[in-house]
Amino acid sequence: MVVGVQAEQAGAGKRYEVFHTDCPARDVVDHVTSRWGIWVLISLRSNDLRFYELRESIRGISEKMLAQTLRALVQDDLVWREVEPTTPPQVTYGLTEFGRDLGEPLEELFDRITRRLPPRSAA
Repeated sequence: MVVGVQAEQAGAGKRYEVFHTDCPARDVVDHVTSRWGIWVLISLRSNDLRFYELRESIRGISEKMLAQTLRALVQDDLVWREVEPTTPPQVTYGLTEFGRDLGEPLEELFDRITRRLPPRSAA
């Protein structure tokens, strides 16, 4: 079988076939490239943030969508979650090693896009 860029090593000689609909890698790609997933990863690239700080850093996201997006990214092991048992609880999020690894090309993509855009006019 010929394997191209669509297959990733899955450990112990197994391979993910990312073009198959039942491939678990597709879920991770869907979560990263979702409307809000990419913004969460970019927002967490420099600092760990509490929920409200993350919400403030991503303009236009609702609390519900942020919670759903974070839940999926935590489940995919891209983001870690720490709850401090205070009243009210303080929840902090940050990137795992896997999340930082995926965030690097996203940051490069954003840098390339913003370098190519025309300068913003003064408003």
